[in-house]
Amino acid sequence: MIEISPAPFLDAVVRVPGSKSLTQRALIAAALAEGESVLLGPLASEDTQYTMTALRQMGISVDDSAPAAWTVRGCGGAIQTPAADIFLGNNGTATRFLTSVAALGCGRFRITGGERMAQRPIAPLMQALQGWQVRIESEAGTGCPPLRINANGIAGGKTVLPEGKSSQYLSSLLLVAPYAKQPAELTVQGDVLSKPYVEMTLAVMRDFGIQAEAAPSLAQFRIPQGCYQGTRYAVEGDASGASYFWAAAAVTGGKVTVANVPSPSLQGDANLVQLLAKMGCAVSTTQGGITVQGPELLRGIEADMGDMPDVAPTLAVAAAFAQGTTVISNIAHLRIKECDRLSVMVTELRKLGVQAEEEHGRMIIHGQGGAGLHGADIATYEDHRIAMCFAVAGLRVPGIKIHGEDCVAKSFPDFWQRWAEMRQQP
Repeated sequence: MIEISPAPFLDAVVRVPGSKSLTQRALIAAALAEGESVLLGPLASEDTQYTMTALRQMGISVDDSAPAAWTVRGCGGAIQTPAADIFLGNNGTATRFLTSVAALGCGRFRITGGERMAQRPIAPLMQALQGWQVRIESEAGTGCPPLRINANGIAGGKTVLPEGKSSQYLSSLLLVAPYAKQPAELTVQGDVLSKPYVEMTLAVMRDFGIQAEAAPSLAQFRIPQGCYQGTRYAVEGDASGASYFWAAAAVTGGKVTVANVPSPSLQGDANLVQLLAKMGCAVSTTQGGITVQGPELLRGIEADMGDMPDVAPTLAVAAAFAQGTTVISNIAHLRIKECDRLSVMVTELRKLGVQAEEEHGRMIIHGQGGAGLHGADIATYEDHRIAMCFAVAGLRVPGIKIHGEDCVAKSFPDFWQRWAEMRQQP
């Protein structure tokens, strides 16, 4: 348990670890590439460790002994059959990405994870892979892991992803598509959510030498056959991790610069600063960084978070200190994250005295400028984002105790140290 004490004044410059999303995509592209790649400034965390361990099981050499520069010796798409199950904890991104990577192999693969992973759906990805003649099944018949794959490569040709609610399904298919036995075509049914993550995937593919054709709607793709080429790839600072520091400035009326998230950024989560600006913050950019200056009083807004779901909890906490109602919509997909984040955020905010409502795909927060809020014991549900966003609330409200705080290891292992350093800057 960690108790957060209020911070009367903030004026800080911080750096955040490398982007988890970019690190995992770059690891996959580098692993499948021909030749050697060096990833500069990657994220070392529980999630990326699961990804690296799995890639090593598949015969790929990943040297992370130098923290700031990992060396990956690509396999050119020749995936080896692992001797044991591939265990991925609660790493949803890796589970989805590596399911498709395993399909490139030849032999039997079993992909499994923690208890929560057995509740996280993957059936749409399975159906799309089956359209490429991949033999894959959910052991329990639930459309969730554990998964069994009798791999013999990917046929390519046309397939359909039956829903776009998780961009990870789409990114998984795109990353492996160049290695199909014939040129691949992919159609997505329904709305494509979290589009910036798909754009990020396409950008990583380009940086490793593959140019996919995408419709403006991101609902149709043509991916040429080819092989990624080893390269030196610089990973941006993590915008999701930066969100808590920007929100810290917003709720305290302070000033915080995150020095290693550029503008423009490949990461959709960096667009949180535009929403904070609507709430009254001043936002400015520096060389390689973004600064947020909080106002005397935040104001409530309406926000569609379909493209940046991971920072919806951050915005929800900021909204608790705004004057007026904030409506955070298009977030039904928060329910299939590490926990049901939509429900959990409303539950935990209410513990502080926040007037908050939960609907199927949105939450409504009636802010009163932070008036009347009080301390409480916050449960994290083993979800890193819940722990970090409530650290923001603790800067204003005394007595906030966060239990299970070590879950930040999933994406930001030294979060509490960097949080303390931010507060200590003069």
